[in-house]
Amino acid sequence: MIIQGQIIDIHLRRIFPGEVQVSQGRIKSIRPLASAPQRYILPGLVDAHVHIESSMLVPSEFARLAVVHGTVATVSDPHEIANVLGIAGVEYMIQNGRLTPFKFYFGAPSCVPATGFETAGASIDASGVKTLLNMPEIKYLAEMMNYPGVLMADEEVMAKINIAQQLGKPIDGHAPGVIGMDAQRYFGVGISTDHECFTYEEALEKLKLGVKVIIREGSAAKNFNALIELLPQYPKQIMFCSDDKHPDDLIHGHINQLIARALMNGCDLYDTIRAATLNPVLHYQLEVGLLREGDPADLIVVEDLSTFEVVETYINGQMVARRGQTMLGSAKAEMPNHFNTELKTPEDFVVKAQTGAAVRVIEALNGEIVTRSTTVKLSISKGCVCSDPAQDVLKIAVVNRYKNAAPAIAFIKNFGLKEGAIASCVGHDSHNIIAVGVDDASLCAAVNAIIRNRGGISAVNAAGEKVLPLPVAGIMTNADGYQTAKLYSEIDHFVKNTLGSTLSAPFMTLSFMALLVIPDLKISDLGLFSGKEFAFVELFI
Repeated sequence: MIIQGQIIDIHLRRIFPGEVQVSQGRIKSIRPLASAPQRYILPGLVDAHVHIESSMLVPSEFARLAVVHGTVATVSDPHEIANVLGIAGVEYMIQNGRLTPFKFYFGAPSCVPATGFETAGASIDASGVKTLLNMPEIKYLAEMMNYPGVLMADEEVMAKINIAQQLGKPIDGHAPGVIGMDAQRYFGVGISTDHECFTYEEALEKLKLGVKVIIREGSAAKNFNALIELLPQYPKQIMFCSDDKHPDDLIHGHINQLIARALMNGCDLYDTIRAATLNPVLHYQLEVGLLREGDPADLIVVEDLSTFEVVETYINGQMVARRGQTMLGSAKAEMPNHFNTELKTPEDFVVKAQTGAAVRVIEALNGEIVTRSTTVKLSISKGCVCSDPAQDVLKIAVVNRYKNAAPAIAFIKNFGLKEGAIASCVGHDSHNIIAVGVDDASLCAAVNAIIRNRGGISAVNAAGEKVLPLPVAGIMTNADGYQTAKLYSEIDHFVKNTLGSTLSAPFMTLSFMALLVIPDLKISDLGLFSGKEFAFVELFI
């Protein structure tokens, strides 16, 4: 097979007319020509940090959508399914990934459960991490979210880090807002990346420490604008990632969108492409081609460098996408699950009033996974504290999915719902059911829709309910990715245009309200939690 075009050589920083000859899945030769078609050939793109589970698709379906946008490989943290199913969940992701030519490279989840302040479905200790890191498919120790444990030299945390170092595998970081001496101590133990920077100053400080900063632009957390100016200054230390990408967003683009935006911001072409190809391949030692003779034929063809829409994608010499159409077929996938709770009643979501009704309220921030904590005085009816849609203060509940238990109830601001409720079993990191609603009956209905389907997302109002079932571990589906994206988009539209949510990605934002390791105020199935204090706090002030 021969592919002709304008070859982008990121190693020698040049573009020249030429042809790439492919044989047996590898690049046999790259030959200059006097002239060639006006289209550009370059290495396939790599998402340097992603949770495949957050796409709500099993790996083989994620691949079908991602290749259309030129992505040939991901550095994937199977942390989400590991919190549900443990090592068996990681093995499931590896096995399902083998059903496609797409190159999935997984990490060993370092924090399962993420904290001791929530109920997860499984745990992976240092011994389990060692088992995973010895597997050839496991390339790195995944994000060390327990940064307090690192700073306090927790024995179990340090054992996991030491195992990775002994095996010569990179260690991913997760240190939002950690700066100064704490940052020096955190990264000083051998942690080499961070995808959680949300300000220019924070990222710059970490880059000066030698940390690889991964610029994140996902469905909820969007840090590209804040950080992209760092790319020209540190081209060898910057990578791109999505972290969490919902299916309706994945339909429209992936890492190629970040390249287009970087170029629009005036970034150098070669530095930009390097961030999406060379840097992650070298850092994680991936078996992904970089458009050199002898490399695997992992390459893409782009006609317009300004839009960076990909017209052809090849993995190991196989064309896997062409002009917006995937050429990968769907694969049948098993459906492991871990769902053991019974239907709830509206009375389960009642909050009995204490003296006054001044409560701590989670303040969600559009486009961010961090939150703020505020205090609001709410009205009392029949001895119970009520939501106040006029102030945009609604109830939020987390329901244990692994056993029958009373829901944890608190209040949240900025979801904007005027009626009904939404719920999801994609609730980072333990994936209990998380719901926000205007009233107790709606909350209950949204939660029960998830329970009946043993996982999914739901939206309800007086007229009825809409549900996207997620039967694989309660967080993914093995259904067609494009149909899943369509159904998700319909529910998302309903939540915004009928229920009234003002968030750009209400379900993705909802999923992070139970992510305790991100400050400030969050909620688990065990109660309201301060990420700053790293401790439970009282609802009533």
